[in-house]
This record gives sequence, C-alpha cells and structure tokens, in this order.
Amino acid sequence: MPVLSKFYGIVIRMVFTRAFAAHFHAIYGQCELMVGIAPLRVIQGDAPLRVQDMVLEWAAAHQRELLDDWIRCGSALPPLPIAPLQ
Repeated sequence: MPVLSKFYGIVIRMVFTRAFAAHFHAIYGQCELMVGIAPLRVIQGDAPLRVQDMVLEWAAAHQRELLDDWIRCGSALPPLPIAPLQ
C-alpha cells in the first residue's frame, strides 16, 4: 500500500478496492484503522482514542486531497503525498 503521509508515529496508506467505498488505512504500531473518506468515519479497526482523533483531524483537513488520491488509485495511478498533521 502506498504511503500518503506520516505523523506522530501514524502511517497513512491507501489501496484502491471496489469492495469498499473511498477509504484509507491508518497504522499506529500494531493498531490499524480503516477510515471512510466521505463520510469521514472509522469503518473498522481499533486504535487509542488520541490516535483516532488525530487521524480524523488530519483527514478532515485533507478530505479533498484524499478523494483525489482515491480517484487516482482507481485509475491505476499512484496517489500523491499529503502533508502531515502539524
């Protein structure tokens, strides 16, 4: 899975699949979240609440870029990097 961003030990990755609506994965240590892009919500997985909050804050700030990357992945193009949470 290509890496879109990294911040505070969290790695954001995306891989296109028709089985799910637009989403990305947030990995923190042994924890992994699958996060829907529109609407923005945790679809599955578990991580500390602080990590979930940071991931959702970052995703809200970059929702348009995430959707654009999803479209790129669906067209067999690599996603573009996205700035980390500041």
